[in-house]
Amino acid sequence: MQFSYKRFPNPNGIDIIRPVIPVTLRNPLARHAPAVGYEALVDSGSDRSIFSGEIAELLHIDVTSAQRVLFVGGVIAGERRPVYLHPIEIEVGLRGGATFETVAAFMPDFSKSGHGLLGREGFFDRFSFIKFKDFDSLLEIGKLRQ
Repeated sequence: MQFSYKRFPNPNGIDIIRPVIPVTLRNPLARHAPAVGYEALVDSGSDRSIFSGEIAELLHIDVTSAQRVLFVGGVIAGERRPVYLHPIEIEVGLRGGATFETVAAFMPDFSKSGHGLLGREGFFDRFSFIKFKDFDSLLEIGKLRQ
């Protein structure tokens, strides 16, 4: 799979170009819940995938009911915040892309106006490779591991 980086206009200077891709998120424990189309930053600096609590609500996930809670830093400057781990299904790209179940973190006070993070555990480790081609503003994602 190949994705072009997305351009974000910056009214105060140079536009920002980032490897943001479309994903569809589903709750594998509540098949009646709606699927949510969302954009996520493919982030090699993020240990795990993190989405907002608002997304969890749309997926009919009770965020704080998680059996595992971690505290992470780096998302909100200078602070460690709780994230709640839940199973999730991710479909990469538009309809028909690679689809897999994983565990993602949900953060109640994560930005509602931004995009999610696709991190190393639960996203990068699911594919044969992920290649950032910054010069060409392209992201390549290899085959889904079985």
